[in-house]
Amino acid sequence: MSPSSRSVSAAAPPPDPDADPAWEPRDPTLPSPRHRARPPRRSLPRRLLRALLGLLLLGALLAAGALTAGYLLIDIPAANAAAVAQSNLYLYRDGTVLARDGDVNRENVRLDRIPLTVRQAVLAAEDRDFHTSRAVDPKAMVRAAWNTLTGKGRQSGSTITQQYVKNYYLGQEQTLTRKAREFVIAIKLERERSKDEILQGYLNTSYFGRGAYGLQAAAHAYYGKGVEELGTAEGAYLAALLKAPSAYDVTTRPENRPAVLARWGYVLDGMVTEGWLTAAERAALRFPDPRPARSSAGLSGQRGYLVQAAREYLTGRRIVDEKTLAAGGLRIVTTIDPARQDALVRAVEDRVTHRLDPAAHPADRYVRAGAVAVEPATGRVVALYGGVGYTEQYVNNATRRDYQVGSTFKPFVFTAAVQGGARTQYGEPITPYTLYDGTDRRPVQGWPGAPYDPANEDGESYGEIPVGAATGLSVNAVYAQMAVDVGPARVRRTAVALGLPAATPDLTASPSIALGPATASVLDMARAYATLAAHGRRGEQTLVSSVTRDGEPLALPAAGLRRTVGREAADTTTAVLRGVVESGTGTAAQAAGRPAAGKTGTAEDDKAAWFAGYTPELATVVALMGQDPETGRQEPLYGALGLPRINGGGPPAEIWARFTREALAGRPARDFDLRLMPGAELPAVPPVPDGPREGAYETGEAGPGAARRPATRRPAPRR
Repeated sequence: MSPSSRSVSAAAPPPDPDADPAWEPRDPTLPSPRHRARPPRRSLPRRLLRALLGLLLLGALLAAGALTAGYLLIDIPAANAAAVAQSNLYLYRDGTVLARDGDVNRENVRLDRIPLTVRQAVLAAEDRDFHTSRAVDPKAMVRAAWNTLTGKGRQSGSTITQQYVKNYYLGQEQTLTRKAREFVIAIKLERERSKDEILQGYLNTSYFGRGAYGLQAAAHAYYGKGVEELGTAEGAYLAALLKAPSAYDVTTRPENRPAVLARWGYVLDGMVTEGWLTAAERAALRFPDPRPARSSAGLSGQRGYLVQAAREYLTGRRIVDEKTLAAGGLRIVTTIDPARQDALVRAVEDRVTHRLDPAAHPADRYVRAGAVAVEPATGRVVALYGGVGYTEQYVNNATRRDYQVGSTFKPFVFTAAVQGGARTQYGEPITPYTLYDGTDRRPVQGWPGAPYDPANEDGESYGEIPVGAATGLSVNAVYAQMAVDVGPARVRRTAVALGLPAATPDLTASPSIALGPATASVLDMARAYATLAAHGRRGEQTLVSSVTRDGEPLALPAAGLRRTVGREAADTTTAVLRGVVESGTGTAAQAAGRPAAGKTGTAEDDKAAWFAGYTPELATVVALMGQDPETGRQEPLYGALGLPRINGGGPPAEIWARFTREALAGRPARDFDLRLMPGAELPAVPPVPDGPREGAYETGEAGPGAARRPATRRPAPRR
């Protein structure tokens, strides 16, 4: 081998074992490439940890992606139907609850109507960082989930914003889908609504137990007052209820009182911690026991009739329309006095309802009662009886217009006569002492229409009789003639001026108008008699004193009195009607124990019996009506209550007397302050000749010219 060859060979690199696997090193101590040491493998726990971290990272990425997609795809929905549903709240005149007419007991209120300490109590109970924290709190959600899993009690971990979203936009179902939507909507809502708007919505949608949704309904349910009147202690109790309303209602679950007190204290302590309440103020507070739970103020009993009448008042005067009423959320304060309302119910039950015995008296199944009481000085309806119960007899007997008013219409004829200075066919001015022919079936004179000869009750003839006495005895022949003398059209106008609606059925300008074929309601008649009691001044008859929606008042008709008939006309009519109570068909009304005026009335075929009366303070009309409960047909009341016949001087006058006595108990009796028409004063009584004269009352006949003789031969009604 040449040197050059050796040189090249020496310079060449040694063979690469990795390049030539068949190469074997000459040094046997060197390890074979096939047995070279490898790095040690990682342990199984480390591999699992890496996998778990990878999955968590992937989950976080997927969650972030889902949240982003959800934020882009999920819009804030419209409110659910239950969240916006509200009932109309009807109140008595003293502010106590009369009824609610909706399925959901809720009345939304503005945040500024809720006392600050009450709002702070809710925050102390539910979300103390509400004003400074975000819409969602992931830490709280995780903590709540952990506490739930570890048996520390089920917790939601939701902020007030999330709870509001659940209440207002979603529902109460416990699903992951709902929770995810709640999460996204809460974030979006916080960007579009202020904290105050969210808090207001939360306070109006949260459930407090006793069927009450929202703080306003809860304030009434637990304390019988509006939310504006709540104190700090009361607000703290209502806030405590949010956690578990049924468990924390201390009146229905008295065994839970220790837990209730602890929760109430927790709320107050939270207010101290947040600086919303001082320690001294906290120490001075005492637990405000709520009033006992009451049954839902539905529409049973008289409540339904009162609500129905109030609705008709509101819609009939176009204060609100039916659509607005149906939408709910109205706070309606009626003029009904709860004490007088109860008194009216007791009077009807005592004199009629509790005496009905259809097994013994078949006609008892036809008896229906209606009654209304009005304050003459204000026109306010203070009591109304519509029937045995709204859920049993739907038709309101106080407002229906399908029964004849009978002789309770006669005073309107006399008022028209005095108001218009009317005279008889003989030219005599019509006064309480003017003589008329009271012969049964006497044809009216001076009427150009068809002949008309009305019958007196029981076919009785009275001969010459003064108007006052004819009113007390309800003589049809006299009043039919008087209606013609006055003019039926003028009589109709006077009835409308006193308060009857112009559209009253059968209010027809004919001689028969005097006998009361018109079918005005009990409420209509009460308004007309209240006008007489108010000396001819008629108030806007009111059933509602205020209406508000979301705290804003709605305009109501002016309630002042205005003169619709002259005082002398009204007061002279009152003087005549006092005679009806003192010595006529309405003597049962004397049991009221007060000066009173009134008139009885009976519908054709005795299908209804009326008593309309008043004192200076109160005008009340009572009617019994006959109606077949199966067919709805009007039926006579012969034999009802075991009486041969029902007339206005019987049970209706008895109801009137008992109610009036109780309704005015404790008030001094007042006499009427009357200003009478000329010639209505009680005249001097000349000596009565010995023996009867031709045309005297004893004969039952009227001689020629009898209508011109002074009415001094029969006792005149007292003024």
